[in-house]
Amino acid sequence: MPAVFSFRLIVIVFTTLLSLTACTPPRSPDKIVISGPFEPVSYDPASSGYIFSRMQVIETLVDVNDDGTLRPGLATGWQSNDDFSEWTFHLREGVKFHDGSTMNAEVVRKSLAVAFGKPVPFDASLVKDITIPDAHTVVFTLSQHYRPFPSLMSNYTMAILSPASFGKFNRMTALIGTGPYKITDFQPPHNISTIRFDDYWGRPGTIKEVEYITGHRSETRALMVKTGQADIVYNLDPAAVEMLKSDDSVSVFSELIPRTTLIKLNLDDPILADRSVRQALSLALDRTGIASGILRVPGIEANQLFGPGMGVWHMDDLPPPSQSLKQAKALLEQAGWQLANDGVRYRNGKSLEMNMITYANRPELIIIATAIQDQWSQAGVKLNVHMENSSAIPSGHTDGTLQTALMARNFANIPDPLGILLADFTSEQGGEWGPMNWQNPSLFSRIEQIGRETSEASLPAQARDVIRTINDDLPLIPVVYYMQHSAVSDRLQHFSFDPYERSFRIADLQIRSEP
Repeated sequence: MPAVFSFRLIVIVFTTLLSLTACTPPRSPDKIVISGPFEPVSYDPASSGYIFSRMQVIETLVDVNDDGTLRPGLATGWQSNDDFSEWTFHLREGVKFHDGSTMNAEVVRKSLAVAFGKPVPFDASLVKDITIPDAHTVVFTLSQHYRPFPSLMSNYTMAILSPASFGKFNRMTALIGTGPYKITDFQPPHNISTIRFDDYWGRPGTIKEVEYITGHRSETRALMVKTGQADIVYNLDPAAVEMLKSDDSVSVFSELIPRTTLIKLNLDDPILADRSVRQALSLALDRTGIASGILRVPGIEANQLFGPGMGVWHMDDLPPPSQSLKQAKALLEQAGWQLANDGVRYRNGKSLEMNMITYANRPELIIIATAIQDQWSQAGVKLNVHMENSSAIPSGHTDGTLQTALMARNFANIPDPLGILLADFTSEQGGEWGPMNWQNPSLFSRIEQIGRETSEASLPAQARDVIRTINDDLPLIPVVYYMQHSAVSDRLQHFSFDPYERSFRIADLQIRSEP
């Protein structure tokens, strides 16, 4: 029902706005507009670096290929000592910042030292010291053996910034990066304007100006590209995709990306601490219905944490997930939850009732959450769904108030899955976007051991063991893998989607010549 309502709303809004398109100003031949649901709140890469990376304003030492393998970024190469406790990075020479200053090892050390003092998606105490043997070499001494360290240096929080970016007490006063585009105006959280940086160390872009506009609703973004108010829009819901497919002036791109829609669980909650309850909740899900009926993308049902394309960390031989309400009900009854006349289960006078939070900037999440609410009700579970800001999930994890959450977990922030596991799956505390209050010391120890080992030959078997254990214990419940939908005006050519969502690849685009 929500998907139908969304489509009808698109039609109504589109009919209204179509009459206004004559008032749309003509598009500049040297400028494009991009829209997505992302809300940049400050210059600080710790909070908004993801959007400045995508706008190609900031860059990191390490870049990522489409298949998740690492490639040189601002560093031309790197190597470790024998036990992965020391890593040496060789810097690219001749790199200019947007203020005209030159990147060198001292600047890199300063930039990363500031970054390590802010929230990063790994334990910042991992880096014990940063030394600079010469102007183009940086050496990281770690507090432990850590094989996937280079993948951490690809995260947007590790962007290399000019010293002029920092004011008193290293507070961000500007964002001066090394990318092919530099900021000309920033109006948080709605607008970023950039211009081509002609002294870029690599191949400069052909488009002179690029503007990013936050579009809060999927149907709004779809209308923007349809009416020529935007050239590229990201994160479209299924109804918007269907509407745009009939428009010859717009191309829709759908890409499977390293992101999984998961149900996060607080295992300190008396209901969810019971593994049989978690198994029942998983069995009650109709993932096929969600994939085909709601998202309209058959085959993306998730039967494990990491999706296809994530190397040895995805098990190809696991059976596809299937719904079994019969098994789900039996497990709940064995756990003492008995069905009452009101359709809800009770144990010791307490109802089997839970709260789930989700957020709006992934437009399909609220629709999926509503479907889960219905599917769980068929097993006697009452679920209350609440729409919040995405920040409510890490906040609820930290203060312990979160019970369940539906989230689209990005596994591209650290492109090596081992880095994700080391960050989120090695302590009971877990990660803000990972497990919560999960107790499995044996697995924690095994993951840490993998991070220290030098043998590549043993990795596939170790990875299978880890994934199978997570699947069996269900600290998180996988629902579907993530299909990203984007739409591009026929005004542009050479569009490609970055599956690791690091870049909008603006520098690769060209504006077609007007006939």
